[in-house]
Amino acid sequence: MTDLAIETRGLTKIYGDTRAVDGVDLAIERGGVYGFLGPNGAGKTTTIRMLATLIAPDEGTATVLGRDVAKQADEVRSLVSLTGQFASVDEDLTGGENLRLIAKLFGYRGPAATRRSTELLEAFGLADARDRQVKKYSGGMRRRLDIAASIVVTPELLFLDEPTTGLDPRSRNEVWDIIRAMVAHGTTVMLTTQYLDEADQLADRIGVIDQGRVIAEGTSSELKASVGEGSLHVRVMNRADRADAKAILTRELGVEVIEPNDPQALAATINDSARVTRALAALGEADIDLAQFSLGQPSLDEVFLALTGHAASAEDETQEEAA
Repeated sequence: MTDLAIETRGLTKIYGDTRAVDGVDLAIERGGVYGFLGPNGAGKTTTIRMLATLIAPDEGTATVLGRDVAKQADEVRSLVSLTGQFASVDEDLTGGENLRLIAKLFGYRGPAATRRSTELLEAFGLADARDRQVKKYSGGMRRRLDIAASIVVTPELLFLDEPTTGLDPRSRNEVWDIIRAMVAHGTTVMLTTQYLDEADQLADRIGVIDQGRVIAEGTSSELKASVGEGSLHVRVMNRADRADAKAILTRELGVEVIEPNDPQALAATINDSARVTRALAALGEADIDLAQFSLGQPSLDEVFLALTGHAASAEDETQEEAA
C-alpha cells in the first residue's frame, strides 16, 4: 500500500483557450490535512473534481489511494467522499430523513440506517433538529449536515471544497472542530480554501495554486519563512500621516511597504530586524505618532501577496464555475 493519499504528475484541464489546471504535481501523504490554497479561479475546484473522478483530466496522471482516477474510477469513488461548496442535501427533507436516505443508499438496512443517522446527528450537534426541514436550518447547520452526509460511510480520504464559505465565525469554528475530529479518527482531508487563516489553523502542509499552477508548497511556517524573517505592522495615529510614514519605512527598512485595507495601517516583510528600531525612531523624529506596532512572523496573507502579487480573494471564479 502506498504511503501517498494523492499523487499527480502534470495534471491538466483545459477549457477552450484556458488551462484551468496547468501541469499540477502533488504528493500528499496519508493522514492529516493538506490545504490547497488559492484565489477564486485558481484551479482548486477543478483539481478536486478531477481527483474525485467527476471530470477527466486532459493531460497528466493522478492516483488516489493508489488507484488511477482514469482507469480505476469506480474504486476511487468507493474510498473517497466529497463535500462541495454548496449543500448537497435535500432541503425539503428533515435532517434525519436526509441521513437515513443516504445510509440506505450505502447499503444500511432500516434499523441500521436509523441508528447511523442518529449517531451522526448527535455527533454533529443536530439531534434537536432531526425532525426539522433542512430549509429551516441555519447556514452553519446545513454545512454540518452536509459534512455528516459525506461520512455516513467513513471515507479514507475526504475532499472538502471551501467548506466554510459564507459561514459566520462561530459556524466556521464548529466546522474546523469537525475536521480535526475526523483526522483524529484516521481520515485524510484535502481542504481547498481561499481563507488564509483557515489553512493556517488546519493544514499540516499547504500547496499554493495560482492560475492553474502550484507555485509553492510546505508547512505554514516554511512558507512564512520563505518570504522573510519577520513582519512589521504599524498603525499611524492620524491617517493623514500614512503616506509620509510609508516613505520613511521604505527608506529605513529597504523593502517594499504595503498598504492594507485599514487606511491607517502599513506592513512590511523584513529580513533584518535591526532596521526596525531605526525605522521606528525615524518615525518619532518626524513627529508621526503610532497607535500601535508589532513585529512577528509574516502572515499567510503576506506570503500569498509576495508569491502571487495579489490578494487571495481578488479574482472571479468564472472558469471553475464553468467547469
